[in-house]
Amino acid sequence: MPLKDRSVVLGVSGSIAAFKAADLASKLVQAGALVDVVLTDAAQQFVTPFTFRSLTGRPVYTNMFQPATDAGEEHVALARRAELVIVAPATATTLARFAYGLADDMLSLTVLATKAPVLVAPSMDSQMWEAAATQANVATLRERGFVFVGPESGRLASGHSGAGRMSEPEKVLGAAKYELAKQGELAGRHIVVSAGGTREPIDPVRVITNRSSGKMGYALAEAARDRGARVTLVSTEPALPLPYGVELAAVETVSQMRDAVLAACATADVLIMAAAMSDYRPAEAADQKLKKGEGGLMLAMVKNDSFFLEVPASVVKVAFAAETENLIENAMRKPESHGPLDLIVANDVSASDAGFAVDTNRVVILDAAGAKQELPLLPKYEVAQHILNRVQTLLQQRG
Repeated sequence: MPLKDRSVVLGVSGSIAAFKAADLASKLVQAGALVDVVLTDAAQQFVTPFTFRSLTGRPVYTNMFQPATDAGEEHVALARRAELVIVAPATATTLARFAYGLADDMLSLTVLATKAPVLVAPSMDSQMWEAAATQANVATLRERGFVFVGPESGRLASGHSGAGRMSEPEKVLGAAKYELAKQGELAGRHIVVSAGGTREPIDPVRVITNRSSGKMGYALAEAARDRGARVTLVSTEPALPLPYGVELAAVETVSQMRDAVLAACATADVLIMAAAMSDYRPAEAADQKLKKGEGGLMLAMVKNDSFFLEVPASVVKVAFAAETENLIENAMRKPESHGPLDLIVANDVSASDAGFAVDTNRVVILDAAGAKQELPLLPKYEVAQHILNRVQTLLQQRG
């Protein structure tokens, strides 16, 4: 977990979106971060120091002339120990202070003095965001390495619609993980993950698909990102939020997945095929919607061929085997159709608490020598971490 035991400063400035900062502080703490909160005077018109002290269990900083701790040089000690500074929400005034290098309050001083990455989540009315002065300040801060998350478009506190909404805490949290993971153990590696169930068209309305929710693939993509990898997610776009910093290649059919996976694998170190791909497709898809007749409907089906053999030999290959019986025996037959595999992840999708459409999984990891690693029922993110442990070992062995 990239946030575990990491020192994070959360700066909160005066915006109606300050209530989101409380949720963000809670999420950061739950992710294992050590969170120090700095409130501007304006922020305290919306939220109180007690709120954040309750959420973080740590002193809250509000005034550089009224120390919250007994640390010497407290006004710069916070900046020195920070591994990441998040400013959420960041108002137009706050961005201007940062751009001009002011240090007239605890937050601007901390940002000026820190050497840590600074992540900014703007929040203001769209007219203020679009103003020439604000955009010039944003450009200046980007040049200095500040990372911006949002703002989003939507309904604003003024009642108008436009760009200026602070990004949701979950997105800011993802951006924080992405920034802190850049030096992770998989930094410099490119991992391709497939997810979801493919859809083969019968006509413009109907498709042949399966019950895959894509949750395992998305968990793998998030876990790989959290280890610092560059991640390409080839997915059939299930109704799941895309992990921050992950590149999405949206597909629908097996043919489209093949093209996207092979294109991504041109620069990949690892391919993890967690998608449930259709074994068969209709021989021909009708151009118009098929009408219901008095009799039944017969569909001629043709086989979708595996494309694993087209993946470069240098790529570490991991395949999932979703089975309903004879789990290990059937999983071990995977290389017959896919060619040599470095790892096979076998899971029984007939179980009610594992497999499709749930947040947990119970798998057996098989290697090329036939050795088995049985995992108990775990959240899919934790299953992903176990798989990546094995992948990382394989990469180290290859040098």
